[in-house]
Amino acid sequence: MNLHLHQSTIHQTNAIQITGSKSESNRLLLLQALYPEIKINNISNSDDSVLMAKALASKDTVIDIHHAGTAMRFLTAYFSTQEGKTIELTGSKRMKERPIAILVDALNQLGADITYKENQGFPPLLITGKKLTKHKVTLKANVSSQYISALLLVASKLENGLELTLEGDITSVPYIKMTLSLLEEIGTKTKFQDNVITIYPQQQLADKTQQLTVESDWSSASYFYSIVAMSAIGTTISLSSYKQNSLQGDSALATIYNAFGVTTTFKNNTVVLQKTEATSPDTKINFDLKNAPDIAQTISVTAFGLGLECHLTGLHTLKIKETDRLVALKTEIEKLGGQVAITDNSLTLKKAINWHQNVTIASYNDHRMAMAFAPLALKVPIIIEDLKVVSKSYPTFWDDLAALGFIFSV
Repeated sequence: MNLHLHQSTIHQTNAIQITGSKSESNRLLLLQALYPEIKINNISNSDDSVLMAKALASKDTVIDIHHAGTAMRFLTAYFSTQEGKTIELTGSKRMKERPIAILVDALNQLGADITYKENQGFPPLLITGKKLTKHKVTLKANVSSQYISALLLVASKLENGLELTLEGDITSVPYIKMTLSLLEEIGTKTKFQDNVITIYPQQQLADKTQQLTVESDWSSASYFYSIVAMSAIGTTISLSSYKQNSLQGDSALATIYNAFGVTTTFKNNTVVLQKTEATSPDTKINFDLKNAPDIAQTISVTAFGLGLECHLTGLHTLKIKETDRLVALKTEIEKLGGQVAITDNSLTLKKAINWHQNVTIASYNDHRMAMAFAPLALKVPIIIEDLKVVSKSYPTFWDDLAALGFIFSV
């Protein structure tokens, strides 16, 4: 079902409550499966987290996680440690095209029993849970941080813990640090020195009443940064619940969007976004997003909407997401009248002269494509294909846009 977003003007002052971080929620759900005494507050209502929780509670021998890439990685590691349990872990057609050999090879090196049901290196997987006693493994450091986090999350339950060596330049460090911080929050001893991460074994929690609260999702906040950036000076949106010392890499938005004339103020558990100055047409947006690649779509669309040149790097992991996000961005922005050049690691946007109206934006089964392009309705009427795709991470997204003053029809 398509959504027609009519050219809109938002209310000057608004407040939005955003669901818990999908990244934090999925990590804590896995830790809760390992340590059932953990209680989680403000858990994400995203499809991915619902699927993760359902899979962890399932007694079935076939687990289908659909499009949930994080769940595929985390559950591969989890089920490999569940002694005596054999699981087929599968997903959507796109999931079967997303590589997982790096993680499977690492787990098999630790003694796991994982084989491929169809194509070598790709889901579906047949996983027979075992007691893993080996504790040393090496990965290339520029792989998806989800592979690394999957190993770290199960490591404390391994008999001898884990010593993970990362070779080269590490990608998405904040996501690795998020995982380590959450492990430390439940009392697990960790060490991250040079390129070696050590997780020490911990069979039981010292604190039997662990209450952990998930911070709201910064990736979801990015769309409101884009809305404020494309709105009139003085426009303000308050988002909750957020921490100034966030574990999430996408909290870099607070600094990045200064380039678009948006200031960020933290007040208690709320973050206040305000458009404080117009963006000069000569502004050139230039960021390395290797630590926060999930906000690349939002930033590039914001730059396009404001008619700015934009060059983003550190994007090599975008090619193995729900879609090849670099190709998708190029295709959709060019349909709107932009000019985009991409490499395996970068996106360059030329200054836009005008925008084509009533263009249908393909979502590619990718929630972030739909949400990143929606703010352009502040500039021109557009059509978003497959409006329900946002439920993967942000089920109430369209309701929240309506509350801001966006006008749309199905």
